[in-house]
Amino acid sequence: MSKILCVLYPDPVSGFPPVYARDAVPEIKRYPNGQTAPTPHGELGFTPGELIGSVSGELGLRAYLESQGHELIVTSDKEGADSVFERHLADADVVISQPFWPAYLTAERIAKAKNLKLALTAGIGSDHVDLKAASERGITVAEVTFSNSISVAEHVVMTALALVRNYLPSHQWANNGGWNIADCVTRSYDIEGMQFGTLGAGRIGLAVLRRMKPFDVQLHYYDPHRLPAETEQELNLTYHETPESLVAVCDVVNLQTPLYPSTQGFVDAKFLARFKRGAYLVNTARGALCDRDAIADALESGQLAGYGGDVWFPQPAPVDHRWRRMPHQGMTPHISGTSLSAQARYAAGTLEILQNFLEGKAIREEYLIVNGGNLAGAGANAYKLV
Repeated sequence: MSKILCVLYPDPVSGFPPVYARDAVPEIKRYPNGQTAPTPHGELGFTPGELIGSVSGELGLRAYLESQGHELIVTSDKEGADSVFERHLADADVVISQPFWPAYLTAERIAKAKNLKLALTAGIGSDHVDLKAASERGITVAEVTFSNSISVAEHVVMTALALVRNYLPSHQWANNGGWNIADCVTRSYDIEGMQFGTLGAGRIGLAVLRRMKPFDVQLHYYDPHRLPAETEQELNLTYHETPESLVAVCDVVNLQTPLYPSTQGFVDAKFLARFKRGAYLVNTARGALCDRDAIADALESGQLAGYGGDVWFPQPAPVDHRWRRMPHQGMTPHISGTSLSAQARYAAGTLEILQNFLEGKAIREEYLIVNGGNLAGAGANAYKLV
């Protein structure tokens, strides 16, 4: 028998289960790169379109795990020595966490988790796991690649348009009973004709570029791994050798860089000074990529015209986090990759990975981040251990 410790975000304050706006979600069988969607065996423990990413939803895992004799602990209590997570970590065989409410598996916590064999991200992004410590311990790290990449890409496009068109303040004027057109449009522009760039052109970054092309913007990108020439030609992409080159010419910058030790905090005051004055920055990657105060200072000085962030550090962010009150921002809790549509895919992928792991079968190569003491699968392309 294995003990599975699952950390999910809290249920809705309005109660669980919620009343759903729609009766179903579209079924996605294959992703844009040809990868098949998750294929667990047997029945899912949920109906696609249900809220399963919160504690009571349990990712739909309980029926399968208990039918196989395994123990499942589900909690949102993850901080501090007396948390449910900390109390059960010592003898857990598997830890499941979501990027939106991450259970940070630090080197210290990994040292305490003597039985831990698998750290599984329900979604994409395993930077809440100390990958170096996991590799040294021989712990497998896996995530459900591509399950919510398009969900995040859609959020980027929405955020960019909302910032450039000054949508959020305009909506607030309407909510407050006003008709203050002049106030609304003094910061509203067309995105057509702007220079749009992405720092990172992996699955999400490339999906963003494809979705921005119909807006008649000039597209730019930086990535350590240059895209194929036919993709550059198809999208009329301008490649930049350095991030500094890209931000110097772009009106809107999409931050899609993976987080590892050498990229933490690289968007600092010095880097922001290289942006065009009045540029917009969208960050759905990781909050720790940015210097918190440098972002707020750039908005207050006008160096940035807007910041749309879906990610914070730490998560959940404290009530007094400066990003909650800085001007010209479109901050959200980390929601971009946990739509009800995305939950159906990453929960199914979590089940598939668990089934393979617990039944002694190989986990799909594209799901692996660390395996056998080394970066593997998707992790070999997206992460570094230092």
